[in-house]
Amino acid sequence: MTEISGGEAVVRALRMDGVEYVFGLPGYHIMGIYDAFYNQPDIRVITVRHEQTTAYMADGYARVSGKPGVALVVPGPGVQNASAALGTAFACSSPVLLLAGQVERDNIGSDRGALHEINDQQDIIRPITKWQKRVLHLDGIPQAIQEAMRQMRTGRPRPTEVEMPPEALLEKGEVHFSALTSVSPTSPDPQSIRSAAELLCGAHKPLIWAGGGTILAAASNELTSLAEALGAPVATTPEGKGIIPEDHPLSIGVGVYGHGSSTWASQEADVILAVGTRLTGQMVGLNALRAPQKLVHLDVDPSVIGKNYPAEIGILSDARLGLGALAEEVRKLGARRDRWPEASLVDIRSKQDRWLSEKAPRQKELWSRMQRVLPDDTIIVSGNTNMGYWGHYAYRAKKPRSYITSSYFANLGYAFPVSLGAKVAAPDRPVVCVTGDGGFMFALSELATAVNYGINVIVIVFSDSAFGATKDDQLTRFHGREVGTELNNPDFAELARVFGANGMNVEPEKLDEAIEVALTNKGPTVIEVLVPTRVPPFHVNPRTE
Repeated sequence: MTEISGGEAVVRALRMDGVEYVFGLPGYHIMGIYDAFYNQPDIRVITVRHEQTTAYMADGYARVSGKPGVALVVPGPGVQNASAALGTAFACSSPVLLLAGQVERDNIGSDRGALHEINDQQDIIRPITKWQKRVLHLDGIPQAIQEAMRQMRTGRPRPTEVEMPPEALLEKGEVHFSALTSVSPTSPDPQSIRSAAELLCGAHKPLIWAGGGTILAAASNELTSLAEALGAPVATTPEGKGIIPEDHPLSIGVGVYGHGSSTWASQEADVILAVGTRLTGQMVGLNALRAPQKLVHLDVDPSVIGKNYPAEIGILSDARLGLGALAEEVRKLGARRDRWPEASLVDIRSKQDRWLSEKAPRQKELWSRMQRVLPDDTIIVSGNTNMGYWGHYAYRAKKPRSYITSSYFANLGYAFPVSLGAKVAAPDRPVVCVTGDGGFMFALSELATAVNYGINVIVIVFSDSAFGATKDDQLTRFHGREVGTELNNPDFAELARVFGANGMNVEPEKLDEAIEVALTNKGPTVIEVLVPTRVPPFHVNPRTE
């Protein structure tokens, strides 16, 4: 058996698992891995300008491709910088492997002040990873990486971490690689399926809530089939957006912050099927479940079933297998005929449209302009900005893995670097980053990364010269006492051109025309749109009747 270095063992383990990209930022402790990347054709290394971006790009890549994304950083500050992005991946159940350096073996835990030392850095990432492993010697590297990958493919696919000191990456020896094992998704208990199908078939007005877990499980066909068999409308969380085409007659769009078509449908529902969602605290107002409604809760993570609302029936299962089994059983039993009349669902969607026109007319118009010119396979990365929030309701996603949010973690600044990873995963599809001026500045330096690697994203910066949501909070809840929310911005279009990207300044009424141009551009494009500060949906009181 040929002797290899620890760095070569890392690269070989990644190659065995089919990894094609690694997003990294080099430094002393991990140069053994970088040296192993030299002159090998299978894995492309993309170097970024900030460690946060390594994990953000890995997250965007994972969410669009469905494959694990890999980030590579130095210990200490590298891990700390990447941790915010890792937290987003954790919140969104995204399979991201963080490969991290460690200080020298003799310095681990010594508190001597070694370069980049933190005692103990795993305490930082433990709450935001599913599994972690510190490998001190060469022979443990392959097994650790293979187990990290297996953990992300088993059950709920949250991030993992493997860290190694520099000696382990430089030493050479004979290394054993285990054969890769296939992972079978969790199958549902047949009795739970029968009980749930009987409850759903006997319901007068069943309602389905679909979350991000349905996207992760590739359960679009099964969900749509079940909805059609039941005649049940489907509401989604923002993370589940696109799991059923939002122009499907049974789709009623996103419900969140106490808003959405679901607020009308929820009032009438007697049995609710929640799948791939924990029904978070954002399920407020008329979106919240309440007695005597009965909940069927299907999820691959046993810890979330019935966590926020008591479940009449819990089904531990992969969403695709569970929904498929439910659809088959429902067709056997036969659903009631006196269900949601088509006219009532049309009326519900009309009410939502009127509500949106009343509460956010300009945002609705801008999203309509965008929708008119963007192809159906466009990937939207919806940032934590006013237009991003309202996009949950105003934009109609037609496909799974085409609408990306940061879930409850709500990182400001995540959208642009995540969109870069999304574009790497889908180079032939348009990727549009919707961001505000405050959020875009977090990762502005990654324009250099986009230009360097030809990552041709379209970035739409809605600029109100403020941290808009917090400014609106000060204008309303704090009676106009503005402190620390005003911003002094550069000309973002001009700045893009300085980096070598395309830059455009446009009036809101010309946004659709600008996007049409951007879709034909070579290289990334930044479109700056000046807008006033507007109210976000979570500052609009939820409906109560």
